[in-house]
Amino acid sequence: MLPDLYPWLKWLHIVAMISWMVGLFYLPRLFVYHAETDSDDVRGTLSVMQARLMKVIMTPAMLVTWLSGIALVASLGQAGLWLLLKIVCVLALTGFHGVCGKWRKELAAGTSTRDGRFFRMMNEVPTVFLIAIVGLVVFKPFG
Repeated sequence: MLPDLYPWLKWLHIVAMISWMVGLFYLPRLFVYHAETDSDDVRGTLSVMQARLMKVIMTPAMLVTWLSGIALVASLGQAGLWLLLKIVCVLALTGFHGVCGKWRKELAAGTSTRDGRFFRMMNEVPTVFLIAIVGLVVFKPFG
C-alpha cells in the first residue's frame, strides 16, 4: 500500500514546500514595504496581508510540508547524512517562519525597530536554505 502512495506523498510534499517557500519569499518583502511607508492606511493594509499570508498559506503549507516529509522519510526505511542535513535546514526554515511571525506582530503593533534594509537582508535567508535543501535532495552527498 505505501509504495503506491509514495508518488502522491512526494507530489504533496513538493507542492506544499513550494507554497511555503513562496510565502517565505514574499512575507519579508511585505515587511520592507511596511517598514518604509509613512502611511497608516498602507501599514494597515500590509498588516492584514501579512496576517492572512501566514494564517491561510504559509502555516498550513509548512505543516503539510512537515507531515508529508515525515511520511516520506518513514517510507524510505533508510537515509544518509544528506537527509539529516536537509532536516536541519528545514528546522532552520521553520525557525525563520516563527521569527517572521514575531516580526509581523511587531510591525502590526508599531513596535518594530527594524528598517527596510534589515528586512531586505532577511528576504535572502529562505533563498540560501532553498539552494541547500534542493542541492541535498538532488545530489544526496554524504551517502
